[in-house]
Amino acid sequence: METIPRSNEVFLCGTPLGEPLYSHSARAESFYTLPFAVARLSGTVDTLDLTLREPLLDALRGAGRLAVRGELRSFNSRSGTWPRLVLSVFVRELEAAQGEDDNLVRLRGALCKPPRLRRTPMGRDICDLILAVNRSYGRSDYLPCICWGELARETAALGVGTQLALEGRLQSRRYRKLTEEALVERTAYEVSVARAETL
Repeated sequence: METIPRSNEVFLCGTPLGEPLYSHSARAESFYTLPFAVARLSGTVDTLDLTLREPLLDALRGAGRLAVRGELRSFNSRSGTWPRLVLSVFVRELEAAQGEDDNLVRLRGALCKPPRLRRTPMGRDICDLILAVNRSYGRSDYLPCICWGELARETAALGVGTQLALEGRLQSRRYRKLTEEALVERTAYEVSVARAETL
């Protein structure tokens, strides 16, 4: 199997949904969020969150479709009644694009929790992984990944600390959660893994 080169790369081609909204400031820089739609071959559309630095906003003006290069980032949101993991694509570069939608994620990191093998109601094996991917300045991103079928059974046998290289796509998934107040609709984000190798 060909080696997957870098530790955290995301390549997307799709369509912005709406206008960028101010998110936060850090180290005297302003950051914005932008919802971004990427269609799968099946026709299902994943709605993903982009995080952009203010200087990149100029490239959005007048652009319909965009090609995006960046990294998959995670942080724990403490808003609400309990913390939850939030994923977004931190944009490094973007430009106007044409052609078909594209969604490619390449990651290298270590398993930080035991893999969890389960079976869907349709009888298909699926394995949940949490991959810790180091950034260049000492922090790490904790990224939920899922494997299917034979790959799910192979990754389920791996131990915590195993170094992995993964390639797949970032997807969004709607689900309902019963809280103390009501049934709430939420969106989960995860990397659907197409191939993996131990390092």
